[in-house]
Amino acid sequence: MKQDDLSFFKNWFSDYCKSFYSSDIEDQKNIYLKEQHTFNVCKNIIEIAKGLSLNDNQKMLAESVALFHDIGRFPQYAKYRTFRDSISVNHGLLGARTLLEKRILQNLHNNEQEIIIHAVKFHNAFSIPKIGEKDIILFIKLIRDADKLDIWRVFMEYYEGPDENRASAVGLGLPDSPEYSENIFSCLYKKKIISLSKIKTLNDFKLLQLSWIYDLNFKPSFGLLLERNYLDRITAKLPQKEEIQKVSAFLKEFVYQRLKEG
Repeated sequence: MKQDDLSFFKNWFSDYCKSFYSSDIEDQKNIYLKEQHTFNVCKNIIEIAKGLSLNDNQKMLAESVALFHDIGRFPQYAKYRTFRDSISVNHGLLGARTLLEKRILQNLHNNEQEIIIHAVKFHNAFSIPKIGEKDIILFIKLIRDADKLDIWRVFMEYYEGPDENRASAVGLGLPDSPEYSENIFSCLYKKKIISLSKIKTLNDFKLLQLSWIYDLNFKPSFGLLLERNYLDRITAKLPQKEEIQKVSAFLKEFVYQRLKEG
């Protein structure tokens, strides 16, 4: 892969985003949200790649994966007016199909095309697929980490910001009530990622986001998680009860342990 390829991808992505711009204020806010999210995921994946001492070609491939990982979000929102896959379409699969249909990657080597397509396709899967190719798995893990790190940022801006600045699609239409589901705690203590199917309220969704730490793959990712203080910031937006504080301490201990292990 060449630097010219990456420059072409960036220009194409910018034009692609603009094709979905809307005069409707709320729609434009949601499209802009995903465009900016993509740029931040690109920054995250570069930081993680540097921390892992990947070579220049791997870094360019990683940035390309990050650039394309959410392109399925744009046609998804244009058609369904939601980012919720369960009531619309799997945006990872749609993104992979879009890359193939538009032949954006045709100048890359076949193995590079496969890496990008598979990483886009599986970046949002509940778990990493069983694929034999180590290179593909590496980039799937990279994008999943980089993506989560910025999704945490997006949600914190949503929770902490004024109502008028909130992009409506972020909260998935969940009720912002004080309740949360007790059965979710058992998943957290068992070190399991919480399924979206268990979510009933916005507080449940916050607990789900805490469970994502169990799906981080690399030491630099855990370092960025702590540096940005996402665990404490999400916990602060939950009911201030003893059981919430206990599970928060349990999660932080897991993160510290992973950093020690390397």
